[in-house]
Order: sequence, then C-alpha cells, then structure tokens
Amino acid sequence: MEDVTIRAATPDDAHDLTRVAHAAKRHWGYPDALIELWRNDLTLTAQFIRTHPVYCAAAGSQILGFYALSRAQAAFELEHMWVDPPHMGRGVGRQLFQHAVDTVRALGGTSLTIAADPNAEAFYQRLGARRVGAVPSQPPGRELPLLVITVRGAR
Repeated sequence: MEDVTIRAATPDDAHDLTRVAHAAKRHWGYPDALIELWRNDLTLTAQFIRTHPVYCAAAGSQILGFYALSRAQAAFELEHMWVDPPHMGRGVGRQLFQHAVDTVRALGGTSLTIAADPNAEAFYQRLGARRVGAVPSQPPGRELPLLVITVRGAR
C-alpha cells in the first residue's frame, strides 16, 4: 500500500479531481462518445467542492483518488469516488471508502447510498454495501446498480 494521506479537497483541486474522474472512467473501456456524454457528471467545479464534503487521497502533492458526498438529512449519497488507474488495486479505494463511511458517521448520517458504475459494484459489495435496486443512467436504457451501506454508530 502506498503512503497515502486523505485530506479535504480545496477548490484549487477541481482540475486534478476532474482529470482523475475522467481517467478512471476511461479505464473501464468506455468509448469516447460515452465519456463525452458523461463529461458534466465527471467534472468537479470549485463551487461543488466548496459546498460538499470532498476528500482526496494524496501521496505528497499527487492526487491518487477522491470521493464526494451529498446529503439529505441523515441519508448521504456517494456522488463521486474515483481512483487514478495507476493506483487502482493498491488499497487507495478501500481507504477512501472507509474515510467516506467515517465522515458520514461523524456528520450524523445513518446510511450511504451509491449509484455505482457497474464495474465497481463488486468492490462496494466487498466493503459491505448491499444492492437495493437500480437507477436510470445515460444513454437511455442504461441502469446503474443502486447500493446502500448502513452506517453504525452515527452520532
């Protein structure tokens, strides 16, 4: 495992986080037309970072991955979780996900919902999430697995 620090993202990180999201999505072999269709969904803005809990995994000044949360009262959603492909399979995603669950717990959350890329569903299930359905995606007819993890010990 790499020497990784998880820190709060800053608005200045928006470009690097967007680069990581695009690289991670491309890693799964999606064609350029779909990447372009999903461009806005994969783009992090400084404003988004200012208004959401966003944390990144870093080794020195290099961002290896990140996650972002949104919330509706005690229910949180994992809006983003991406790991730069050269760092996949090295524990970065597991560290980020555990940090996300801990953040939800610290903020008084009781659940974390994930509309997962189909390629990431098994990863989340290994970490305790369970599939509860599916949600529509783009292009029309595509669905994403919907998973949830119950957060124990919330304040």
